[in-house]
Amino acid sequence: MPKMKTNRATAKRIRKTGSGKFRRQRANKSHILTKKSRKRKRRLRQATLVSQADRKRVQRLLPGS
Repeated sequence: MPKMKTNRATAKRIRKTGSGKFRRQRANKSHILTKKSRKRKRRLRQATLVSQADRKRVQRLLPGS
């Protein structure tokens, strides 16, 4: 059976942490920023973890990690 291929789009967006969780950037920070509050934009800069519900799906896309 051939090796599993890593989904490159996912690999560029998500990294695995030391504890095995997945780290990602938040969405909605690229444009239409004038109507978003400073507090909201500041929060969008910070990375967050992939939710528990999506973790299994992400693991399938990144078999090497």
